[in-house]
Amino acid sequence: MRVILSTVTALSLSACTYPVDYTNETTNNGRTEIRVSTDNPVYHAATYLGYTERTHRAELRELTGVDPVRTEWCAAFVNSVLEESEIQSNKDHAYPLTARAFLDWGQKISKQDIKPGDIVVFPRGNQGWQGHVGLYLKSQIINGIEYYLILGGNQNNKVSIVTYRANRALGIRRQSSV
Repeated sequence: MRVILSTVTALSLSACTYPVDYTNETTNNGRTEIRVSTDNPVYHAATYLGYTERTHRAELRELTGVDPVRTEWCAAFVNSVLEESEIQSNKDHAYPLTARAFLDWGQKISKQDIKPGDIVVFPRGNQGWQGHVGLYLKSQIINGIEYYLILGGNQNNKVSIVTYRANRALGIRRQSSV
């Protein structure tokens, strides 16, 4: 079992061989531990936590296929992590490097059914095609407002866990059943 800790958000991710659900969420020394199976994209994405686009430029370029300093790379990161998880990526989409392209990927999931590893798309910028995409970890209520903790690339120029207002999500997607 591998445990990856993020002290910034006081969240730890643990990879186990059983599926993730909310009964697998525990608290350990003030940190929340979310258990996911090794085929969950969160498992693979967490191995890159802390990679910055300048310090780890070569590694991120090799992983994503794009230069993270010159390209918005959140979608490329999610595509790469999906492939590492042996899940069909969105690389065949007409616009695979755009976050909003993930609104066409997999199956639509309601906010009530969201689970760790689901893909969440958010608006970003002032153009209709712009957006941000990452992997859902958990929901958190802060001052009465629901936030999603999102593990993703190109969040403050690195792979990190960031909170986004849940009501800003444009869509939640999950791998389609085969």
